Formats: sequence, structure tokens, C-alpha cells
Amino acid sequence: MTRSKKGAIEKYFRDDAPKDIRKAIEDSKKGDIVNPTYPYPEKMKTKDYAEQMDALQIELVKMQSWVKETGQRIAILFEGRDAAGKGGTIKRFRENLNPRGARNVALSKPSDAERSQWYFQRYIPHLPSAGEIVFFDRSWYNRGVVENVFGFCTPEERERFFRQVLPLETGIVNDGIHLFKFWLNVGRAEQLNRFLARETDPLKQWKLSPIDIAGLEKWDDYTQSISETLTRSHTENCPWTIVRSDDKKRARLAAIRTVLTQLDYDEKNEKALGEPDPSISGGPEIWEA
Repeated sequence: MTRSKKGAIEKYFRDDAPKDIRKAIEDSKKGDIVNPTYPYPEKMKTKDYAEQMDALQIELVKMQSWVKETGQRIAILFEGRDAAGKGGTIKRFRENLNPRGARNVALSKPSDAERSQWYFQRYIPHLPSAGEIVFFDRSWYNRGVVENVFGFCTPEERERFFRQVLPLETGIVNDGIHLFKFWLNVGRAEQLNRFLARETDPLKQWKLSPIDIAGLEKWDDYTQSISETLTRSHTENCPWTIVRSDDKKRARLAAIRTVLTQLDYDEKNEKALGEPDPSISGGPEIWEA
């Protein structure tokens, strides 16, 4: 974060944040969930989380072994508002996997040459080869949401994206790639709370960008673009899984369980897996602004 931007989040919180959002943050105590519509009032206990995560890590290693031995291909897309927990969730997926077969893709803004290409072209080379798991930290859905909110694409370009995205994904799935699409959904108060924490943490300040700061005042624009994107790109063969991520611990567990329960890998331990919490993860019907 540049020097000129220091304090921008605190200033927004103090001067411009909606009163109910500011009050929710001010009234919260350590461990509280600040989103009043979240199904749990407090964050998950660390001990319970660690026990479940340890069991899931073993299952992830089994899954990767199956992927390598059978030549499976898995692509996992993570989308969500800024500070929704995409990077942290990917980190928990990958922490015990062999990095040679589990890679992360986080593309920067397109170059001039890439802007002249077919929109999806720069993503295609990153799709998995046999034996690979690929995690996309943001994906081609930038066009559906961020680019639309900030005017980085024209309405015609966005419409073309929506005409092409499901045929493209259907082709990916029909070719045998296991495609998972996650939307991590964070409430407005929790997002702002995380931004405030980042602004004062010298180890996390790099996560704040001018887009993050500008986006604080565009919550409603994001909401409209997200709603439309989920509606127009959710099908039975290429579904979205919404994960309510106001509690990062529950969100990480839910995302990992969603992937593992849908793959038929060897030596699967159903008891260790458990089931994704339906109040935390599900289809677009559980998404909320």
C-alpha cells in the first residue's frame, strides 16, 4: 500500500461507512461474528477446527495420490469480494499437497497483447494436465464482476462473456476435467473489519490495493454484478458453490469437504470427511448481499 493511501480504510470507516456497519464492528467482541444474518453467533473454536482440518488434510493427500495415479484433472475456481478468504482457503487446500501437482494461478491484470486476444485465451494454458490440481485465485469471472463494476470492459464485451462462459465450461467438463466453482461470500461489516485489520498489520498491508479501497463505496454495484453473474453462470453441470465466509474456519472446512465428497478417490474415509454444513455452503440460493 502506498504511503498516500495509509489510513484510507480507517477514514472510510470513520466518515463514510453506513452507521449500522460501523456499529456492528464497534459493538463486536473478539470471536464474535459481526454479520447478524450468519447462522452462528461466534467463530468456530480453534480446537474443533484443528481436529477436523487435520482429518481433512489426510483425505486431501489421499485424493492427490489418486489424481496422480489415475491421471485425473481438477480445476478449482475461487471467487468472492475482496477479503472473502480466497487465498487463505487455497493455502489450506495446498499446505500438505505435493506442489509439483498442485499449483496456484493468480493472474495479474492483462497486458496490452492479452487485451487484444480472445478473453479466455490467457486462462486456457493454465488448465490442468493429467495428474494435476489447479487452484485459480480469481478467474475468468473477473469480467462478470470486477471489470463491470469499474468499467474495465464494455457492456458488449460482458454480454459476449456470458454467451461464451457456459459453453466453454461445459466443454471443459465434457473433456473430463473436474471443475469446481466457489463463491466465498463475506458480509459487509466483516469485510470492512478485515480491511481495518490489514491496514494496521505490516505483514498484511500488501494485500490492500487501490481497487480494494475504491470498492468500499461500490458495495451495491458489486452486489448487482454478483447476483447477475451467479444467476447467468450456474447450471447443473457447472454449478456454483456458495460458501459463507464470515467465519474463515468454517468456510475452509466447507470448501475442502465440498471437493472431497464429490470425488471418488481411493481409501476415502467417509467418517473423517463428514458432510458440508448446509447453512454455510450450498447453491446460489444461500448467497446474500
